[in-house]
Amino acid sequence: MSKKIHQFNDIIRKLRKDLLGKGPERIHSVFVENMAISTLYGNLTPTEKFIAKTPEGKEMVHAARTKLIQEVYASNPPEGLEELVGAKLVHLFSDIKVEEDMAVSVFVFDKNICLEGEGK
Repeated sequence: MSKKIHQFNDIIRKLRKDLLGKGPERIHSVFVENMAISTLYGNLTPTEKFIAKTPEGKEMVHAARTKLIQEVYASNPPEGLEELVGAKLVHLFSDIKVEEDMAVSVFVFDKNICLEGEGK
């Protein structure tokens, strides 16, 4: 894993830990053209897991873990993220599969973020 991707994952982990009380246990990110695609595993807190035992609770956890993240990134991208990749974040698409405790985020930037030999 490149140092740039490692630093990118650290920024994501820290923001989610600060915002939601727990960051992902594992993150796998790839850079492709103007996008960073991150798969995040082990996201949920014990409280969220308990709440998600009912259909209504599952929907609440899903909404918190998707809409809140998107709003935070839209209003104020994490410190150092845009500087690290050398581009402006223009969109974030995010979803979580609560049952599997797995999330995917697609970060779309205003220009290519790949270095030579990295991604496409």
